[in-house]
This record gives sequence, structure tokens and C-alpha cells, in this order.
Amino acid sequence: MALVVAVDDEPDMLQLVSRVLTREGHVVISAPDGVAALEAVRKHRPDLVISDNQMPRMTGLDLCRSLRADPEHAHVPVVIASGSVAAGDPRLDEAGVTDTLPKPYLPGDLAGKVARLLGSAL
Repeated sequence: MALVVAVDDEPDMLQLVSRVLTREGHVVISAPDGVAALEAVRKHRPDLVISDNQMPRMTGLDLCRSLRADPEHAHVPVVIASGSVAAGDPRLDEAGVTDTLPKPYLPGDLAGKVARLLGSAL
């Protein structure tokens, strides 16, 4: 079991992520944007963050940059689940993103990605 912070400004996407990962035995804390996610990470110290990129107040890439700049949270894997940023985009490396999950995705793709990342991180 892991603690995951899920970040998306679309409530349906947050509900999907929460449902899929809860079925996999994880605890999910939802945040509607990067600012709320940063607060949740600092408070709950998750094992993984899954974030959309395009959101109000703070993008997923900016969230990742903020985490990488904080020594207490720099190690937390961050997955950008987005249709606006694709694998190979140089901004991903610059921000320190661990992995990507292109939208739209299937629940099994999400569960598999999380299992692989947590298996290598725990």
C-alpha cells in the first residue's frame, strides 16, 4: 500500500484515479491544482504524485519543479498524466518528471504505471 497524491482540475479524472488506485490498495489524496497538491505533499509525504499538467494556479510541471527544489520532497516520483505534454518533450526532463501517462488512458495503464514506479521506489 502506498500514499498517492492525485492532481487534476477535472473532478471526473480525480475520481477515476482515486477509484483505480484505491482498488489497487493505495490511499489517494486528491488535489484540484498544483498549489493544493504542494500543500498535500508537504503535509502527507506521499510515495508518488500523479498530476495533470494544465491546471489553474500551478501547472504539473511547475509542481514538479517545486518538489525537486525542496530537499525533503525531491525524491518523490512525479507522473505527468496529460494530453498536453508528450514523452520526449524537453520540458519533462527540465522539470524533473519521473514518467508520463498520456491522456486519455485506460485504468489498467494507470494501475500498471503506478505498480512499476512504486515497485522500483519502495
